[in-house]
Amino acid sequence: MPTPLLLFIALAVILRFAALRVSLRNEARMKRDGAVEFHARTSAVLAAVHIAYYLCAIGEAEVTGAAVSGLSIAGMVLWALSMLALGWVMRVLGRFWTVKIIVARDHHLVTNALFRRLRHPNYILNLLPEMIGLALALSAWWTLAVGLPVYLAVLALRIRQEEAIMRGHFPDY
Repeated sequence: MPTPLLLFIALAVILRFAALRVSLRNEARMKRDGAVEFHARTSAVLAAVHIAYYLCAIGEAEVTGAAVSGLSIAGMVLWALSMLALGWVMRVLGRFWTVKIIVARDHHLVTNALFRRLRHPNYILNLLPEMIGLALALSAWWTLAVGLPVYLAVLALRIRQEEAIMRGHFPDY
């Protein structure tokens, strides 16, 4: 595999582990303070599908001998933009950001302009472009064709569950 793709994969994995570390730290702090987690099984399935998607895309790139192309560079750019969106969402949600559905005792509804206009900016601006960008960057067409619909099915369930929790905990939602 070409060095730029190997470097891209390394960066993708490192940034995902860094985000997970922040999530775990926030989760531990919130749970210590009495926060409640909802739909843990769906969170676990979503995490497993996310990891499987990454592994399949990387494996497919290795097997097919992915090369750097205009489309792969576009995928890397899309992926990078998704990471910027993740960073922005993490910054806006601060200590409440996790990869799980957790409601803290002092949780407050984020009502900035983007969260008012777009119900789930983390999913729409980060996760979906991340998955598409990763597959494009690695020319992982089978992963995109098969893995993305699976990912979307789990994500749709997650969004429905999160919507119900938000409506139940935040009257202004």
